[in-house]
Amino acid sequence: MASRGARKRSNQQYFQGNDVRLSKTLSYLLRHGAEKEGFTFTEGGFLYVDDVLKWSSLKTYTQEDILRVVENNDKKRFAVEQDEDTGRVKIRANQGHSVQVENLQLSPLIEASQYPVVIHGTYRKAWESIRSQGLSTMNRNHIHFAPGEPEDSGVISGMRKSCQVLIYLNLQKALEDGLQFFLSDNNVILSPGNCDGIISPKYFSKVMDRETGQSLDLQTNS
Repeated sequence: MASRGARKRSNQQYFQGNDVRLSKTLSYLLRHGAEKEGFTFTEGGFLYVDDVLKWSSLKTYTQEDILRVVENNDKKRFAVEQDEDTGRVKIRANQGHSVQVENLQLSPLIEASQYPVVIHGTYRKAWESIRSQGLSTMNRNHIHFAPGEPEDSGVISGMRKSCQVLIYLNLQKALEDGLQFFLSDNNVILSPGNCDGIISPKYFSKVMDRETGQSLDLQTNS
């Protein structure tokens, strides 16, 4: 028979795993799949929690489960508010959307001096393509940047912890050339890039291998 301590650890692991699944499901719904799944965003990219819980993929969860995941998410991916008129609780993703959201709360960045270090995290396998073609929004609305080094205080999101390559952006030059940048509620810097959704390598100030600390060559072979 399992000890009380073993049962407690088993229960903790279950709930942690369950919360991870819930977080990933919410990310899909709120960033990418709402319309496909039959939902319509309210202004600001919100969905009502009581409606979300009727969806087949979330029917085993409760509002308390969702609020716990929002509160405990280390990257603060989600925000919840109470509707002033109805009292209903609503939830949204703070960033990472691949669908258009009306009036998503993003603050324009005007002065580069506000963020002297702006970094995009990626992987070695992607670097050669990025070095020649630039950063792309891919299937999302924005390219994501962290407002500082990954280990800096206050930098909670903007790149994955497993990123191997750090691309430092010359924000001043990019702003001077007319590229737009915004700050999300969870402190992620976002840019739609140019008209093609690209940020050219000419705006990279340096690129570092995160594991070795070595600089990577910005020049292409062409």
